[in-house]
Amino acid sequence: MSPSDPAVAALPASRAKPLPARLPPAVPALVPARMVAEALYCERLMYLEWAQREFADNAFTVEGRLVHKRADTPGGALPPKPSGASDDTAAPAAEERPYQARSVWLSSETLHLTGKIDIVEGESDGRVVPIEYKRGKAPDVPGGVYPPQRAQVCAQALLLREAGYQCDEGALYFAGSKLRVTVPITDELIAMTLEAVRRARELASIGTLPPPLDGSPKCNGCSLTLICLPDETTLLRRLEHQPEPTTAPEVDAAAEDDEEVEPRRLFPARDDAVPLYVKAQGGRVGLSGERLKVWTKDASEEVRLSNTSQVSLFGNIQLTTQAARALIERDVPILYFSMGGWFWGRTIGMDSKNVDLRIAQYEATTSVETSLGLARGFIVAKIRNCRTMLRRNLPDPAPELLSELDRLARKVASAASTETLLGLEGTAAKLYFQAFSGMLRDPSGVGQSFELDGRNRRPPRDPVNAMLSFAYALLTKDVTIALTAVGLDPLLGFYHRPHFGRPGLALDMMEEMRPLIADSVVITAVNTGVIGPYDFDRVGDRCNLKDSARRAFILAYERRMDQLVTHPVFGYRVSYRRVLEVQARLLSRVLLGELTTLPPFRTR
Repeated sequence: MSPSDPAVAALPASRAKPLPARLPPAVPALVPARMVAEALYCERLMYLEWAQREFADNAFTVEGRLVHKRADTPGGALPPKPSGASDDTAAPAAEERPYQARSVWLSSETLHLTGKIDIVEGESDGRVVPIEYKRGKAPDVPGGVYPPQRAQVCAQALLLREAGYQCDEGALYFAGSKLRVTVPITDELIAMTLEAVRRARELASIGTLPPPLDGSPKCNGCSLTLICLPDETTLLRRLEHQPEPTTAPEVDAAAEDDEEVEPRRLFPARDDAVPLYVKAQGGRVGLSGERLKVWTKDASEEVRLSNTSQVSLFGNIQLTTQAARALIERDVPILYFSMGGWFWGRTIGMDSKNVDLRIAQYEATTSVETSLGLARGFIVAKIRNCRTMLRRNLPDPAPELLSELDRLARKVASAASTETLLGLEGTAAKLYFQAFSGMLRDPSGVGQSFELDGRNRRPPRDPVNAMLSFAYALLTKDVTIALTAVGLDPLLGFYHRPHFGRPGLALDMMEEMRPLIADSVVITAVNTGVIGPYDFDRVGDRCNLKDSARRAFILAYERRMDQLVTHPVFGYRVSYRRVLEVQARLLSRVLLGELTTLPPFRTR
């Protein structure tokens, strides 16, 4: 892939720079002690977590919370302050010695610091030692502690000094090796810590995401790799031939020698959690401990909350308040569909805290040039993926048909207006769906083949259109979830303009994925006999899948979403569901100006 590829959505060069009309970001007054360590470890990680309020869990962060469980429970008391110091935090005279306090939160406007100290041990003369808990083993380095960890403990020591205590050393307790390592508070360490505080505030005031580390081993195990996309961003910046940023990122020697190193897949290829679909009318979903319990007229079933990625409710399904609250607390979206499978909406927890991204999205939608550039990329990729589907599944596809789709894709890449784009897309869609029936077989042998006489919906009037509409509704749901997780507004699109209740951006992003996911599910379901001619109900002009067939179709759709595919740009294998989130993340990088082009997802 290169920026000259007609399927690449290119933005104007001005979008790579901060927009002059945007107000400068508000700099938080106080830097958390943990962000002092992050600023020394990885400036990009610090900015994502602190300035943009991004966070994601992995096994290491969950283990870390377990290690901190007792330390995070406030308790105990600090020792009395030395004579002359303010005594508002002094312990009662009868408190036992030595003193120990858990989860002590201190702040200092003078130092521009704030932080929660896991454990503070102290004596009655005012000498104290802050102790920071760590989940892993003590590193085999001089002093037994990495510099960022030393700086975090130093920040806590400075807060205790500012509060009036004598603090000459801190400590880190490594749960993995059950070892406590002492950290002397030296002038050199204090200078390094205060410089990290200054640098963190400076980066927050600039309002630009720092460049990613280049091939660094630090990225291995980081919980934010799917948000950060360090290797992917570095590769795309090289392909765009952008000048190197003024702040030089850390460079790994191997990566420096080989400019064409493929990106590492630093995140899981697929999510272990799976969606829950509830379709039986009159059913109810409740909470039983750490499980969701589904009651229907004929049976009941339980699923683990920890194994649930989303809950989709079709028609008249009751959801208890307790279950809804538990799902929201775990950031598990609740999706609502009509009985016929029309996607109505969603319930989610708190929106993403990344305000900068939403501002950038709203600004971009006001630019005709930006919206058209993105829209062209979406539709070019869609047409080329449709062409790929015909080449794969249509026996002896007519060369004229493939040639015409290729010509239309090239014309879309240079379309001068949205109206022209709509006309070209409509022409390509007509050609594609005219040939769609040729990709369907009759494995049942009953002599009734599936025929598609053009695309129709609301309501679909034939079995193929019924399956396509249902597959598109399921895909819209999943793209909406991916966009919401990233922090984008799924309602505000660039090609599909604002319309009441319509998820315009979700429809934009799913254009290139329609043939590869939704259409492929329909073709596979028919050709493998999962769905047969008698699996439909017809009432007047309306045609819908029967309940039993809908269940089989959802399973086929989920198998496709879970299928691993080689990413055409980055070369690693990920599931189609993961592809949706990667594409949404890359769009956010384009909107924030870090990238100037949105790479298409296009298979050969």
